[in-house]
Amino acid sequence: MKFISWNVNGIRACLGKGFLDFFHQIEADFFCIQETKCQAGQVELALDDYEQYWNYAQKKGYSGTAIFTKHTPLSVMYGVGDEDSQDEGRIITLEYQNFYLVNVYTPNAQRDLARLPLRLTWEDRLAGYLQDLNSKKPVVYCGDLNVAHTEIDLKNAKSNVGNSGFTYEERAKFSELLASGFVDSFRYKHPNETDHFTWWSYMNKVRERNIGWRIDYFIVSEQLKNQIDQATIHPHIMGSDHCPIELQLHV
Repeated sequence: MKFISWNVNGIRACLGKGFLDFFHQIEADFFCIQETKCQAGQVELALDDYEQYWNYAQKKGYSGTAIFTKHTPLSVMYGVGDEDSQDEGRIITLEYQNFYLVNVYTPNAQRDLARLPLRLTWEDRLAGYLQDLNSKKPVVYCGDLNVAHTEIDLKNAKSNVGNSGFTYEERAKFSELLASGFVDSFRYKHPNETDHFTWWSYMNKVRERNIGWRIDYFIVSEQLKNQIDQATIHPHIMGSDHCPIELQLHV
């Protein structure tokens, strides 16, 4: 099965920048997007053969997630069962016979780290949720996770240590999750490769010079790692400050 994840940084804007061209070209089984920045009724997508599941933020033009799938789920869950995780539309879980698919847009700690405490609480709550799912059946967890895990996951590691998305605390939470029974699919297939990024600043020629961060991921349960066929980044697909990532998996 083919999975795609893409932070579109506003689906309405991305639709004007080639979103549907890539969507139809890639023919994914599951297409997950983050940062939709829209409310119910603001976007109508005619996607033949796909069911659509949207989780909207209460705040207009902010956050939000969606999954487009060719496969009818057994169940659909939004958030992790509490209001705090629901207000910003950041989590959708689809349950299937052999796995759960969890699409997430992780909160940013903000430039001044004002939201770091909230972020760490979020990480603990989400980790518990993923571990609970994983105790029942394997998990495919994807999205914009707003952290570069290791130094090879961003271009200028030394100058960014301690900055939002590359704090010791955020990176440690990522490590803890992996240690609890999960695998970073891209690093599993490309363990030591450098200069693979999924987000670039809009500053002049930053993307052209590939000065970026890898902050978008497909994380899978340990028991699925030998079923990973491909883990790919599509840096040449424009339309957002992030690019799509792809996972091909036997499930």
